[in-house]
Amino acid sequence: MKNISLQDQLLKAGLTNKTKASKVKSQKHKQLQKKRKNKIKTVDETALLAKQAEDQRREKDKLLNEKRNQKAEKKQIAGQIKQLIMLNKFEKDDEGTAFNFTHNDKVKSVYVSDELRNRLVAGRAVIVQLAKAYEVVPAPVAEKIAQRDQQRVIYLDDVVPVVDEYADYQIPDDLMW
Repeated sequence: MKNISLQDQLLKAGLTNKTKASKVKSQKHKQLQKKRKNKIKTVDETALLAKQAEDQRREKDKLLNEKRNQKAEKKQIAGQIKQLIMLNKFEKDDEGTAFNFTHNDKVKSVYVSDELRNRLVAGRAVIVQLAKAYEVVPAPVAEKIAQRDQQRVIYLDDVVPVVDEYADYQIPDDLMW
């Protein structure tokens, strides 16, 4: 089967005549000559719109990927914090004394042993938040948690650790005031 041009097919079918076909052909030829002479580039609007749509889609995909990565990173950090707390928390004593502290302008309390209370007062232990509960962890662990999420660590700002400058010196028993 021969390749017959559309123009020839239309002529055979009687949908156009030779004068119209030659007129269209000469107009196309003139346009080509004009383009070559002036080096005018025709802008294909559909290609331009398709490129813009593709660029918008890529930008949207990039933003979605960034959001997805941020969510995954937050989830990973939350898991790390939970693991740090669970592995390093001190046991609370339900029959111990209540240790009161403030969090979000509300007074909260944790029941701890006397030894753990002394550590909290001295600043060697810190209260951290795990979900809706509070746990007590060593100060170095609390620093690691604070590096990941400052909101989880509840520093006792109102309690200033007291450093006993004379702890290394013995006080004689016979000293009388």
